[in-house]
Amino acid sequence: MTSAAKPEARSLKDDDPLRPHLAGLTTFLRDRLALGGELEVLRFAGGYSNLTYLVKTGAGELVLRTPPPGAAHIKAGHDMAREGRFLERLHPRFPLAPRPLLVVDDAATSPLGVPFFVMERKVGRVLRSAADLDAPTMRAVSTAFIDALAELHAVDVHATGLLALGKPDGYLRRQVEGWVARDKNSRIDDVSDLDIIARWLQANQPTHPGRATVVHNDFKYDNIVVDPADPARLVGVLDWELAAIGDPSADLGTVLAYWVQHDDDDALKALPLGPTTLPGNLTRAELVARYQEQRGREVEDLLFCFVLGGYRIAVIAQQIYFRYARGYTKDPRFASLGFAVAVVAGHAARAIDLGRVP
Repeated sequence: MTSAAKPEARSLKDDDPLRPHLAGLTTFLRDRLALGGELEVLRFAGGYSNLTYLVKTGAGELVLRTPPPGAAHIKAGHDMAREGRFLERLHPRFPLAPRPLLVVDDAATSPLGVPFFVMERKVGRVLRSAADLDAPTMRAVSTAFIDALAELHAVDVHATGLLALGKPDGYLRRQVEGWVARDKNSRIDDVSDLDIIARWLQANQPTHPGRATVVHNDFKYDNIVVDPADPARLVGVLDWELAAIGDPSADLGTVLAYWVQHDDDDALKALPLGPTTLPGNLTRAELVARYQEQRGREVEDLLFCFVLGGYRIAVIAQQIYFRYARGYTKDPRFASLGFAVAVVAGHAARAIDLGRVP
């Protein structure tokens, strides 16, 4: 087994959104965090949503999170102040979540002109690729991955005070309404499967009362950090921008929608959704079985939550593609997201036809 490099951070490009504010930012951070010596700010490569920067200080490394340009009209997933406050309450009960050090709520007083927050850096390996890991290791990694989700869902939202940051009653209904609205507001291409899914979700919503747990809403391999020497040991969970207090089955549904198997269609396997097709990984069915074992209860509304998870992923990709198509960003990676929207939507639509999770 070879060791993997840390997530790559690069010097800021001339057109980086943070560059015009760099001098004011470094002064602000020195004052607020009592940092001495020179500060160096680098940009983490990868990521399709909010911007993540590495701040090197004489005392160590910090991470700064800020929304991307053109995202002011898309509130879901880009509220950096809320993400920071959420982590403040979650970290003491779920240490895999990074510890926030500074949350700037007010755009008027922010040196960046937008809310942002600074947190500790979780150092380790992010599993964007894992070709060097053998089958037994991947099985252990995937087992630890789903166990961490079950652990997150066991956090007491009352004891943490997190319940004040969410509305679990009617969570699934609001999710459907919200994602249908975002779909309409960001639609670029005519994707008929999105319309099919939207109608099905609206007609098949569960009627039981909401279940209140912490939900990450983007739990996947490239949002976890593992120990390079022991990949089966998780050291961090990243990207809490979509976290909420809601239904745990919806969180699991999103995991399953991201989880591509070796026997899935080639178009789905071509998407950069993580190394879940490598030998040894648990299948979607095995993930569900392991999760149910850890939680000690059966997953409710699994098909509905899988379809909702696929719809969410497709619409998130569509929102990013919308920013690219409208010229808010020129990142060439975003040019192919229209294809990704169609493929992910097709995967969810197939589940509706089958009447089960594929």
